[in-house]
Amino acid sequence: MKVTVVGAGAVGASCAEYIAIKNFASEVVILDIKENFAEGKAMDLMQTASLNGFDTKITGSTNDYSKTAGSDIAVITSGIPRKPGMTREELIGINAGIVKEVSSNLIKHSPDVTIIVVSNPMDTMTYLVHKTTGLPKNKIIGMGGALDSARFKYRLAEALEAPASDIDGMVIGGHSDTGMVPLTRLATRNSVPVSKFISEDRLNQVSEDTKVGGATLTKMLGTSAWYAPGAAVSGLVQAIACDQKKMFPCSALLEGEYGLDDLCIGVPVILGKDGIEKIVELELDDAEKSKLKESAEGVKKTNGLLEL
Repeated sequence: MKVTVVGAGAVGASCAEYIAIKNFASEVVILDIKENFAEGKAMDLMQTASLNGFDTKITGSTNDYSKTAGSDIAVITSGIPRKPGMTREELIGINAGIVKEVSSNLIKHSPDVTIIVVSNPMDTMTYLVHKTTGLPKNKIIGMGGALDSARFKYRLAEALEAPASDIDGMVIGGHSDTGMVPLTRLATRNSVPVSKFISEDRLNQVSEDTKVGGATLTKMLGTSAWYAPGAAVSGLVQAIACDQKKMFPCSALLEGEYGLDDLCIGVPVILGKDGIEKIVELELDDAEKSKLKESAEGVKKTNGLLEL
């Protein structure tokens, strides 16, 4: 199993590290345009192999896509990260060109690759890959919902003063501060609705804190977060590589599901060896349907900025 990570910055390096530590891939290739940067990150990570007990081979390359040939899965993290005060949508001009070029080069050397998109604005970048590559729709996945849901569960665990392993919850909708739809009604602590433990006001606060989770960290760190995004990606990659049939909320191309069409947005999917093997349609209440529709309109507005 060969996995390529394009972009050797903090997010890309975290992706590579978590994938390697889980020890399910034979090789991880890190690629970057900066001279020797990916090679350095790969060497640094390989020097942890004996300490962290993994056998995955990690190699780095400066913009040589031939080194990615035969990749089963590729992760696109490349592009400029958010700075404090920036929205994800403000990154579209620069990142669209980067993502288009990267995906084209990946497919040239690995025509059967499954692509996971991390670059922002993530839903629109996922849609761009769909529109420009010709890959089957099951082989193009946007990471956002997996990360947003992890942040939701963190906030729920915090509010409940409970371990995160007790918590189950999901965020659907667009990967943006205004587009996320945390499904508070369906969130549980060991199968018991969280509303049994905390007030509606506190639950609403959890929802709002979740939606600005990325912006909060960007303000604190001065750039985008990387540990949780890297972990989220590694979960998706492992589900595909190991044919786990796990359910994650991911940005998927919708063609009528949830009453939406011709856009990529976060919905629960089953991930296995064929990528997105099924889109799961939840029974949403009227308020949740309205929020998802509003989120979709925002994503489509951002998609309209693309030069396809």
